[in-house]
This record gives sequence, structure tokens and C-alpha cells, in this order.
Amino acid sequence: MRRSSSRGSGRPRSVPQVLSSSGLPPGSSALEEDELSEAYLEHLSVERNVSPRTLINYHHALNAFRTHSNAFPGWRECRPDHFRKYLFELMKKNVARATIRLHFAALRGFYKYLTLRKGLLKNPLVEVLLPKTEKKLPVVLTQAQVLTLLELPLKLPLEKQAPSWMPSRDAALLELFYSSGLRLAELVALDCRDFDFISETVRVFGKGRKERLCPVGGPAVAAIQRYRGEAKVSEGALFLSKLRRRMTSRAITDVVKKYHAVSGLPVQVSPHKFRHSFATHLLDAGADLRSVQSLLGHASLSTTQIYTHVSIERMKEAYDKAHPRAE
Repeated sequence: MRRSSSRGSGRPRSVPQVLSSSGLPPGSSALEEDELSEAYLEHLSVERNVSPRTLINYHHALNAFRTHSNAFPGWRECRPDHFRKYLFELMKKNVARATIRLHFAALRGFYKYLTLRKGLLKNPLVEVLLPKTEKKLPVVLTQAQVLTLLELPLKLPLEKQAPSWMPSRDAALLELFYSSGLRLAELVALDCRDFDFISETVRVFGKGRKERLCPVGGPAVAAIQRYRGEAKVSEGALFLSKLRRRMTSRAITDVVKKYHAVSGLPVQVSPHKFRHSFATHLLDAGADLRSVQSLLGHASLSTTQIYTHVSIERMKEAYDKAHPRAE
């Protein structure tokens, strides 16, 4: 996928105007097939301003469909049955429904682009029905479990060859995950300039590169200030590796896994668990749904509403355990 060149030109590649009965140029080569998908990804990047993560996911989804069979007919020749067969293969492999829907979101968007921009006469995906999403409630940590994890970085002995500031860095990123409910990609992308220690807020660029301001709690502010002072981080990327480069998503996930491994907690912990816990604990304490939606950066309130179900379930559990006539 060509990022820099697409941003420079700002225009999708042109395609011939002669159309076949399928609506796209006849006799297209593999190169022309590549140009169609590249033009779509360029459209997403330049015109739709989607996040780099979305570009990666959509590129992967288009490539996965194209390479899943040796008999790929070409984008212009695909019919509904090609997509039904692909869907059946994914389901037979027990691919998660959320992943399936992500793949088909990329394909649907691509074919909508072909019909609107490239003269394709009929969108084959209109006739393809997808399985409904599974309604799984997110698993959240208790406040005590969160506190256990937050305290670990400064309690454990320093690892060999690790810089002296690494425990403070780990404490700061865990505190920020829970304090502000950031997505992993949002935390990775943070720069020093995104913090305002006067107002105790952090500027975040979420999905679709939408900007929002998130409050940062006192303990997280103190942890970040301590880390920046010890590591002498004053500009550029906020969270650095021991080589003083921006930490990757994998590296931050490994940090979370490291502390989970020694915590003894009975539940799996990931960066997103902090986000789930952040939202649920806010609702447990009486925060209104719209405020939580804004803090999380959700475009739709329905996405945030799943946390109300978690909060209600936790309330029921507490009732069942405590009330003498609960059963």
C-alpha cells in the first residue's frame, strides 16, 4: 500500500472509460485489478481521512478475498455467489463474526466506490446477507483488580539492562489507559505536545482521525510527569522504548501482559480491558451515557450502551450476593 505517494497526489488513478457489460473495462489485467483497489485505498486516505489502522484492515480484507482462491475472476467479474462462498468458508473456519463483518465492510465499501466512481453497473454485494453480530458483554476488571495492576510497575525489581525510568513509564501508560479510557492506537500515537498539564487534559485523535479532549486524573498526571522527568522526554513521542523510539502497539500490549502475568488476576487483561473498565466504572458511579460516549469517542450512542448492560449485570450480582431475599 502506497501511503506517501497517495497523500502527495490526492487523486485516485484514472481507468479507461470503455465499459464491459459488467460495468468495468474489459480485459483488465492483474495490474488493473491492483489499481482499482489502490485507488479505493487512496480515496479512503485522502478524501475520507480514515485512520492508518483502517487502511491496513481494509487492505488486508481486500487482499484476503482476492487470494483465498486460485480462481479469482477479477473484481469486475465477481458475482454474489463468489461472496457467499467466501462467507461460508470464513464461517466454516470459525472466524469471529466481528472479523467477518469487518472484511465485508471493506468489500462493501469497495464495491460502492466502484459503482459511484468507476462506472460499475451492479453491486454484487447488495444480494449478500451477513450473520448478525454476537452480543457479547465485555469483561471488565473490578476497581481492586485495576489498582493491583497500576501498583505493580513501581513495586517489582528493575529488569536487567532496562533503563532506570522504565518502571515509571510503565506506571504512566497503565494509569493513562485507565484514567482516560484510550484505545491502544490512540495511546501509541500520543506526543508530548498533546498534554496540557494546566487543564489536566490530553488531546486524542480517534477513529477517522476525529479529535477529542479527554480529562486525565490526578494520579495519571503525576505518573506522566514523573516518567517524563526521569526519562527526560520533552518533545516528540510520549511513550518511548528503551531505544528511545516510539513504542509500538505490540510493545505496549507486551507491557500489559507482563504485569498481568505476575498479578495473579484470574481474568485475561489487555489494553482494551482498561477501556472497558473505565467506561463501566464511570456508569457504576452514576455518569450519564452521553458523557461516557463523548469520553470514549464513540460515534454512535448504541456502541456505548453495551456498558450499561455490563453495569446492570454487576448491580444484579451485587444484589444477589447481598440481599437476604434475592433468591
